[in-house]
Amino acid sequence: MSEVQYLTPEGLKNIEARLKHLLEVRRMEVAERLRLALEEGGDLSENAEYEDAKNEQAFIEGEIIRLEGILSSAQIIEATGRKDAVSLGSVITVMEKGSKEKEVYHLVGSAEANPREGKISIESPLGKALFGAKVGEQVKVHAPDGELIFVIKSIA
Repeated sequence: MSEVQYLTPEGLKNIEARLKHLLEVRRMEVAERLRLALEEGGDLSENAEYEDAKNEQAFIEGEIIRLEGILSSAQIIEATGRKDAVSLGSVITVMEKGSKEKEVYHLVGSAEANPREGKISIESPLGKALFGAKVGEQVKVHAPDGELIFVIKSIA
């Protein structure tokens, strides 16, 4: 991964912790599963536990490589204290036009994005629309269901 991966300090800690867990805990657990499956003997092509453990091992190794790639190209987003325009790391309160409910989003890099937690990627349609906008402005987002309009209520 040569592309810069933007992370908040919290996102960096989360990825480092996940990588550490995979390296120090999950790798060992899967290695033990493989050892036990091999001890059972018999034809490995018919050993479901061995096959399952090998698949899990491949997933874990792939995830380790992915996380190491993110960390090797990470650029930490520090809060600038500026609240006049939306930037990476901003926490934005918006209200969709026609709605009475406020929504809060944290603008982050793609490696840290998690819409369920309100963390949206700068590369998402909403993230692109919000970036650089100011309090009181309306932003338009092109969604599959049509165009959505959001009004920015606050930036933190």
